[in-house]
Amino acid sequence: MNTDDYKQVVRSHEIPDGFIKVTDRPIGTLTSEQKVTLNRKGNVLFNEGKLDEARRIFITTGYSDGLTRVGDAYGKKNESLTALKYYVLANNARRAEPLYEKLADIVSVMLHA
Repeated sequence: MNTDDYKQVVRSHEIPDGFIKVTDRPIGTLTSEQKVTLNRKGNVLFNEGKLDEARRIFITTGYSDGLTRVGDAYGKKNESLTALKYYVLANNARRAEPLYEKLADIVSVMLHA
């Protein structure tokens, strides 16, 4: 199963707390200048450790680098599923693939137990 297949499976199910956002499209009415301003604010918030506030901005603007850094922060906290969410939103297959493999290994162990 490739990345797009996983996204489709996850998006087709209602998962509590929005495991995977239904759409990864940023708000289309933002101008480039607004996005730059918001992303700068998001970076400041992220650097101040205000992950939730930064996350909201990066989702709004669709800033993939910011979303990847949010995913990395959750990964460091051993919150792999939350990290995966942000890697998928960032369209960062390089970071998402190892987590898909980890999940597949866990499911495999469970099925063979």
